[in-house]
Amino acid sequence: MGLQGMELCAMAVVVLLFIAVLKQFGILEPMSMEDSSDSELELSTVRHQPEGLDQLQAQTKFTKKELQSLYRGFKNECPTGLVDEDTFKLIYSQFFPQGDATTYAHFLFNAFDADGNGAIRFEDFVVGLSILLRGTVHEKLKWAFNLYDINKDGYITKEEMLAIMKSIYDMMGRHTYPILREDAPLEHVERFFQKMDRNQDGVVTIDEFLETCQKDENIMSSMQLFENVI
Repeated sequence: MGLQGMELCAMAVVVLLFIAVLKQFGILEPMSMEDSSDSELELSTVRHQPEGLDQLQAQTKFTKKELQSLYRGFKNECPTGLVDEDTFKLIYSQFFPQGDATTYAHFLFNAFDADGNGAIRFEDFVVGLSILLRGTVHEKLKWAFNLYDINKDGYITKEEMLAIMKSIYDMMGRHTYPILREDAPLEHVERFFQKMDRNQDGVVTIDEFLETCQKDENIMSSMQLFENVI
């Protein structure tokens, strides 16, 4: 995979991986009518009680029935109602046995852990999922920017982007064709900043990121790939 392919991978891999998590949770399975009432009752049985379905429906673009199905799968894998980082890493490692997904899973976990308490709640899960699968292009790009902005200071630095790119290369392992050079992540970062850093001040702001991405047809296409997954 060349640099252009990796650039698209960097934008789309979040959604691809999250689909894998959905399948791991079993939340793409059809839901029977009986499950509806069960899910309502079980909201009060987990250690962390999520917000009411009506409130979550207002915060996301899922129907009540979809939220019930999502919750059923979530609680089956996470009876406490919370996903810690070690569990999150374990899930992702199962889908990339040829590589090391640990670092990328760490970055992705932090992007979903909205309040930074070290655990992903059901609310965090469905709000993030709603953005990735059914959000506007603007919402998806803001979410991606937040992922790349590791220290959450409102800027993407070269060091942050290099860490993200190295984690993606590590996750993919050595099974790329043609074989990538050792300096490929750094070369990608330089190209990223040549394209995104409009005022050449060494950092990429959210405005620069949004403006550049929205002018790139390939990136825009990648943002639309998984809108009808569930």
